[in-house]
Amino acid sequence: MKPRIEQLAEKKLIGKRITMSLAQNKTRELWQSVMPRRREILNPLGPEFYSMQLYGSGYFQDFSPTTEFEKWATVAVTDFDSVPQGMETFTLPGGLYAVFLHRADDSTADQTFRHIFENWLPASGYLLDDRPHFELLGEKYKNNGPGSEEEIWIPIKART
Repeated sequence: MKPRIEQLAEKKLIGKRITMSLAQNKTRELWQSVMPRRREILNPLGPEFYSMQLYGSGYFQDFSPTTEFEKWATVAVTDFDSVPQGMETFTLPGGLYAVFLHRADDSTADQTFRHIFENWLPASGYLLDDRPHFELLGEKYKNNGPGSEEEIWIPIKART
């Protein structure tokens, strides 16, 4: 599994967030609170959704499935002029990302992430950067259905 390396421009996002851990995964709950209201976001840049994770410093060094992080369910927008009630804004900083294509249902995602962090990253010449991680859920994403595709965006920086 070889990624493409991409320089991402800053993006404006609108959506909702929740604090969770891998052991107490609340992803479904989060998306169930956003999807019925997605049409309230009046200025989307496209049909894609951003499933974003904000990890605290040291999250990966002292990894535990019970360590909490912030998860966002968002849409990229042109501006923050109209924010639906109960939703929040987030400015995703630009930067360098390794982009992996994940083809399969969510049950195999852990294998993809293990490959990225245990195999690809240590041999890549890059280091993990302290910026948001996200999955881009586009037109080929089928919510855990067969033939589903999503892009996994991992923030990186060159080794010095």
